[in-house]
Amino acid sequence: MRTRIPAGGTLRAGLIASVVSGVPSTIHALAAGRDPLEATVAAGSMVLRDDRPRGHLILAALPTHVVISVIWAFLIAAGLPRTRRRLAGAAYGLGIAAFDLGIVGRAFPRIRALPLVPQIADHVAFGLLVAVLTRPDPDA
Repeated sequence: MRTRIPAGGTLRAGLIASVVSGVPSTIHALAAGRDPLEATVAAGSMVLRDDRPRGHLILAALPTHVVISVIWAFLIAAGLPRTRRRLAGAAYGLGIAAFDLGIVGRAFPRIRALPLVPQIADHVAFGLLVAVLTRPDPDA
């Protein structure tokens, strides 16, 4: 059985999760001596040509990532069960990683070049955060 989540709560969850869920790959990048903005630049390359200046790619990534994150947040929230929400959210994040990285991301060289495990961790964290940050509508 699914629960109804207020739209404002889902929007807020998507916005927060879009930022906080990047922590795993950022920590990995810093620990590995890689560029911590590498994933951000890669996201920008989805909407601008890869040869554009780095600053342009970063600026393009911000609204792109937020919009994609909010859409995913609404899809996750709509499918969360009443129980085991965290587990379900993490599982949705894993599924989104398979789609984002395994299907869509294959078309973008910068996304293909990202270390896979930290990106998967970001997606799982995203789904988990959406599950934690959304609350069922008490009137549903």
